[in-house]
Amino acid sequence: MVLVQIPMFNEREAYQMPIGAVCTLAWPDDRLIIQVLDDSTDISIMMNISVLDDMIPAKVEELVQEECEKWHEEGRNIQGAVLLALLAASTFSLASAASHATTNVFALDALVNRTSTLLSEVKLPPSLRSSIFEFVESLGEFSPDQIEAVLVEVRKRAIAPALRVAILLCLVMSVMLMLEAMYMSAVSLGVKLFHRTPEKRYRWEPIRGDEELGSLAYPMVLVQIPMYNEKEVYKLSIGAACALTWPPDRIIIQVLDDSTDPMIKNLVEQECRTWASKGINIAYEVRENRKGYKAGALKKGMEQTYAQQCDYVAIFDADFQPESDFLMRTIPFLMYNSRIALVQARWDFGKHVRRLLTRHLPGDFAVNYSKCLMTRIQKISLDYHFKVEQESGSSSYAFFGFNGTAGVWRISAINEVGGWKDRTTVEDMDLAVRASLKGWKFLYVGDIKVRSELPSTFKAYRHQQHRWTCGAANLFRKMARDIVLAKEVSLLKKIHVIYSFFFVRRVVAPIVTFAFYCIVIPLSVVVPEVSIPIWGVVYIPTTITLLNAIRNPSSLHIMPFWILFENVMSMHRMKAALIGLLETASVNEWVVTQKLGDTLKEKMQTNAVESTRTSFVTDRVSFLQLGFAVFLMCCASYNVALGVNYYYVYIYLQAFAFVVMGFGYVGTFTTNS
Repeated sequence: MVLVQIPMFNEREAYQMPIGAVCTLAWPDDRLIIQVLDDSTDISIMMNISVLDDMIPAKVEELVQEECEKWHEEGRNIQGAVLLALLAASTFSLASAASHATTNVFALDALVNRTSTLLSEVKLPPSLRSSIFEFVESLGEFSPDQIEAVLVEVRKRAIAPALRVAILLCLVMSVMLMLEAMYMSAVSLGVKLFHRTPEKRYRWEPIRGDEELGSLAYPMVLVQIPMYNEKEVYKLSIGAACALTWPPDRIIIQVLDDSTDPMIKNLVEQECRTWASKGINIAYEVRENRKGYKAGALKKGMEQTYAQQCDYVAIFDADFQPESDFLMRTIPFLMYNSRIALVQARWDFGKHVRRLLTRHLPGDFAVNYSKCLMTRIQKISLDYHFKVEQESGSSSYAFFGFNGTAGVWRISAINEVGGWKDRTTVEDMDLAVRASLKGWKFLYVGDIKVRSELPSTFKAYRHQQHRWTCGAANLFRKMARDIVLAKEVSLLKKIHVIYSFFFVRRVVAPIVTFAFYCIVIPLSVVVPEVSIPIWGVVYIPTTITLLNAIRNPSSLHIMPFWILFENVMSMHRMKAALIGLLETASVNEWVVTQKLGDTLKEKMQTNAVESTRTSFVTDRVSFLQLGFAVFLMCCASYNVALGVNYYYVYIYLQAFAFVVMGFGYVGTFTTNS
């Protein structure tokens, strides 16, 4: 009997030659044993640990076995030697893999199992077999380096691919959002540069009195003022409505009071009686319940006999104060243009006040713009909404979302499309979309401004944004099919309503703002396997920010605060959008936005004495925001220690914003008491 030994060490290129040469030796097959002794240490050769393979055997094992089996088919007796060679290869590979920084736990387990199987097939003395078994089993235990290696592998094979998909989706949505913003800005800027005023696009002329007709030359106008426990502002809106310039016998002021506080109800009713005693045609209407909330109140008001005699209806929320010539400037558009259903005025919040973060704003007359930084930030967003979104929609498609107040409707258009509906929390947008699908046109007149109050408490603003965002997304879900099947509008307008108005602005915008800038970018710093192109991280958000700043040049110094604030708010908006799209239980949650009027100072002084630790936590602290701030802090710190870019500058600032807003140190504060 002759034993032929072939020692090998990482012989990927030359292993076939010695095996082939030995197997051709002139010797009886039953008296020759060929023993391949493989001491390879190259893990890339011994094992296949890539994500595309099954992470189990060694490549050398496969290659050696294949070559040995080839010669075995020709009659060479090398099976016993193969087992010994494979055992040596697997054992040594296992020892090397266990100490290798990139080995993962699945590969280790596979090698342990393979080596144990080989041990059971090879005839060895019991003591040697036991020692080898103990050695093999000990190699299966984890060391700190192995745990780190497992985490690295999980990051490479699970987190990184998922994050790449998220980055791709976010970049696509960001481009969509940027293109939409550029388009709207171009249209609104063109309107301003070429002076395409509403008076040039539509017929308008002042209403002139007629000696024969007298006041009958003026159409009947209904002014609706819906309110709910508006103790602080009810006098302002009622007083402004009663001061509108219009023939007294051709106007009806209708106060729709859904207040649940008996004391406030009495105050509102008494105010109506006071104005009635002055000769104002004013009606005070209440309901037995609040079914349908604002939509239900407006619908109930339209059912009154005197309301059915009116041609147009102007709607003002309880904190809105129109100028006396409001009707004189808006009604002519409706009178002389039979297809216009809605004339929308602009909300106005500015005030002639110089503060640390406020500059002189010519032409602005507001109630509480300078109350706090949060109200100034809101003004930037709402000014962009009116100057860009509403203007571009009115000019290009004669369509935009009704803002629910500071507008005048043609009553026949409301009746034609089925009146007010309370199926969502955006009854105003619902009515506008249904009217547009019937071919009615809308007109935005930015020169007509109506003073109003901005939410000055973060809690009130958060509830308002939830209602607006959730309702719009839910309306998209409910009306998408109706929009597609509408026959009275063109295909281009359908695309505009579905893609631009709903999908990009009401779904993509809230989701991508939070997902990309608050989740994906921070996560990318702890996953070095992925990268985000600079145009997605810098150029796109910079472009969108500049498009906002262009229309608010006097607020340029507040833009950094606006960015951080809007990113925090995007958490709540994305949540609201998903609730609306998925139509969960809280989809129709309605919380009336708190108005403080001129009583804020009093409230703050009173509450300073009455506030408690409980009210501070429940009214101001958001643990969701604070928890997310911790996540951002961790990402930023990792970026500082191990990162290769400077994202930590932005992430730290954003984390700070989450902390500040998480503790409620934004806006003003009044307790529930």
